[in-house]
Amino acid sequence: MPTSDVPDVSVVVIVYNDEERLPRAVRSLLDQTLNNLEVIIADDCSTDGTERVARALEASDPRVRYVRLEQNSGGCSAPRNRGIAVARAPYVMFLDSDDELPRHACKSLLLVAEETGVDFVTGEVTRLFEETNTTGLWYPHLFTEKRVVNGIAESPEYFFDHLSTNKLYRTAFIRDNALTFPEGIHYEDQLFSAQAFSLAESFAVVPWSVYTWRLAPESVSISSSRHKIQNVVDRIGVARLIDAWFEETGRGGLRAEKDYKFLRHDFRLYLGDLVFRDLEWIAEFADVVTPYLDEIADETYARLSREERICIHLLRTGRLEELQIAARQLGRPQLAPRFATDEGEVTYWGAVAPADDASRSALDISEWYLREQVLATGRIRHELTSVSMRGPVLHLEIRTYDPAGLITEDTKASVKLAAHKTPLSVPLTLRPQGDGQYVSEASLDFRKVPVGKVGVATRRHPVIALERDGARRTDILLAEHDQPDFRATVTYHTFGIHHLRVKAEQKGAGRLEVTWQRSGVLKSLEPLGPIARKAKGKVGKVRKILVGNEGKATAYDAVSKLPRKRSLAVFEAMEGRGYADSPRYIYEELKRRNLPIDVVWAYSGDRSSFPKDVTLVRRGSFAYGRALARATYWVDSHNLPYLYPKPKGTRYLQTWHGQTFKAMGFDVPSLRGASEIEKERFRSAVGRWDALVCPSAEFEKTFVPAFEVSADLIRSGYPRNDVLVRWAEPEQQARAATVREALNIPAEKKVLLYAPTFRDAARRTGQSVRVDFEALAPHLSDEWIIVVRTHPYDRFKIAPELGHFLRDGSSYADINDVMLASDAVLTDYSSLMFDYANTGRPIILYTDDYEAYKGGDRGTYYDLEEIAPGPMVTTTEDLAAAVRDLEGTQERHAQRYARFQEMFCSYETGHASKMVVDAFFEGGTHD
Repeated sequence: MPTSDVPDVSVVVIVYNDEERLPRAVRSLLDQTLNNLEVIIADDCSTDGTERVARALEASDPRVRYVRLEQNSGGCSAPRNRGIAVARAPYVMFLDSDDELPRHACKSLLLVAEETGVDFVTGEVTRLFEETNTTGLWYPHLFTEKRVVNGIAESPEYFFDHLSTNKLYRTAFIRDNALTFPEGIHYEDQLFSAQAFSLAESFAVVPWSVYTWRLAPESVSISSSRHKIQNVVDRIGVARLIDAWFEETGRGGLRAEKDYKFLRHDFRLYLGDLVFRDLEWIAEFADVVTPYLDEIADETYARLSREERICIHLLRTGRLEELQIAARQLGRPQLAPRFATDEGEVTYWGAVAPADDASRSALDISEWYLREQVLATGRIRHELTSVSMRGPVLHLEIRTYDPAGLITEDTKASVKLAAHKTPLSVPLTLRPQGDGQYVSEASLDFRKVPVGKVGVATRRHPVIALERDGARRTDILLAEHDQPDFRATVTYHTFGIHHLRVKAEQKGAGRLEVTWQRSGVLKSLEPLGPIARKAKGKVGKVRKILVGNEGKATAYDAVSKLPRKRSLAVFEAMEGRGYADSPRYIYEELKRRNLPIDVVWAYSGDRSSFPKDVTLVRRGSFAYGRALARATYWVDSHNLPYLYPKPKGTRYLQTWHGQTFKAMGFDVPSLRGASEIEKERFRSAVGRWDALVCPSAEFEKTFVPAFEVSADLIRSGYPRNDVLVRWAEPEQQARAATVREALNIPAEKKVLLYAPTFRDAARRTGQSVRVDFEALAPHLSDEWIIVVRTHPYDRFKIAPELGHFLRDGSSYADINDVMLASDAVLTDYSSLMFDYANTGRPIILYTDDYEAYKGGDRGTYYDLEEIAPGPMVTTTEDLAAAVRDLEGTQERHAQRYARFQEMFCSYETGHASKMVVDAFFEGGTHD
């Protein structure tokens, strides 16, 4: 590169004895979309072929410069400092020789730096785990949006972003502040980054990945050497250097935030590792870290989780054996302590109540509500006490700790192990042994574990499954870190030879781990590489033609030309997710009348909600297509797959699955702006309908024109709503009582059903759950239980510490079950409010994101503020007040509620099932 040419960015690549990976790192720079950069290879005096490789790279491209330190420094600081000294560009970045930069990293960061004028720009890091070829993100909550931060005091959480490699710095900022990496100590990034964050007047954050951190299977990096006490000493040393620098420069006010980061990141890594250390190592570790922990303020400790505080207290008080037990719970909220002790209304961690006040405060776990939990969400613990192996059979002795009292005589237990799809399940007999303890034994015969037709190469972990009264849970099985390894060779079928290894997992909580490796003929196929993949691709194409949609469509077309089977009906609800919605109640009316109609139900996935006497067919299978092709009746709540045109002579009853608050059909911009082919596909699917169930006149005003419906309208109300209209009848009351019992809801508690709808742009993220249950619990948990029922397109998991207040209602395929069991409903924009209004019970709407929701791409048919049948609340305090004064809340909204019922329940009489059967089956044409 000519000396007169100034590069835009200098990237310092540090290297030591890494001749194999260095070219990959440099290539990631030379391939950048920012062409005008310089690559400085800073060699820490390598002794292998690194110098030869580096000089060849320098000769191959004028943008590459090679500098070599005179002697090895033993760390990353000296080569980075040399790079800073010789960098010629106004901006500088750092790259390790075993990592890479994404192709647009330099250019995208430079554009932001020039646009904002900040001292540096920081971005997301992608962690690439080479063993599994999977990725993860570095503290993703820090990189959710593009922003400028005016000093670290404005957003001190960025102390967690202590890497130096995911940043583009102004070179002048580094040199003017004499910023250098500390030499002679590891974790140099931490001091450098703390100083950079503290000195910067402003820095920018970008929400895209700017660095690829490659993590090798057997990494020998400094950061992965946490088993060495010197590694701990270095971490503490850097933390003290940061503290000293804060004091010297008058920035002592930042110490608390740095300490919080130290506890939550640096120290937390070692706590999680204690499961795999012996007591001698832990004692030495305690000697190193305790003096520094004693300097951290109590207010900082108070910000940690209860699990972390318990571990730190046990460490600082020398209870090291108990510390190992507690460390397994970190980040695993369903994992119980072995023992818990009650003293009055207070529950303590451990087998005895603490004697001193400090321990009482630290070990008080009353906030977990351990004794008020249910099986599905409470804490439990399963530990291996003995493991042995004879041939292909693994023998396990297990001790289960149940301090919450979740296990009863009716609880069924089993060990499950899956290698392919279907798990091997071995029953367990839990024998009581001491208060809250059980012992059991199991033998796992690996010959009985399904591995598929071509075997597996996989790693799996046995789990313990518990079940009672419809509630289910699975939990990890903990192994001792020094448990012996076992190996076996198993033949599953003629060519299915596998080598097995059973050992204790050396990470996380330390689960029992089983690894399968193919052998023999199966193993010999693996090196074929591209040939095998090409053959697999061709086989895949043939398979797609034969058994994919093309094959299914061909088979369906052939069968649909045959005469209809006059007595056959195919029923489907919620795209096969269960026995529910209006099709369920129409089916039950057919059974009551004993009509000569043979019903086949379609299912997808879980079949447990269906009655045992119904005939089932898997949705999307060839059998499903054959049933649709031969049936005289189709009954469905969503819209049967587009793949199946309706045969001549078949009649299709569409019940739909709710009234319309948000825009539907051709009122949705994405469909309105779609191609004519897509629009016609939609019209053809709707055109199959012969009859449509209508719940109200409002439904006819919105849904019918939006879908361009030409089918006959059955103005009956929804069959699914019959039980809600007639909720006071003994049959429905008994159903409600069964649900309350199954959900372990105390007789004195009232039930609030929380059922939010999904957000289009955030499906399966849990973002539809807007209520802060942790903040709400102190207000309502004395009188109420909240049953959480999210939309099938979303997900939610109850935190164990809230198990006394929350129940998971997702196991009920038919939401009517939990509606009947509730005393009021809390929703947002879900069509459930239209159904629930048939009960006359209170409706509360939590609408903190209403402006964003109604202004979204889809839009709404109504202004919720005009039609709402109950209060629209946006804060925890307002929600708690509305629920605690439920009678007054209902009185204040009585007129609005009545108007809402008149609009949206106008056709509901409680006899919709009868009306639909009369109109479609008894009164319809059967040929």
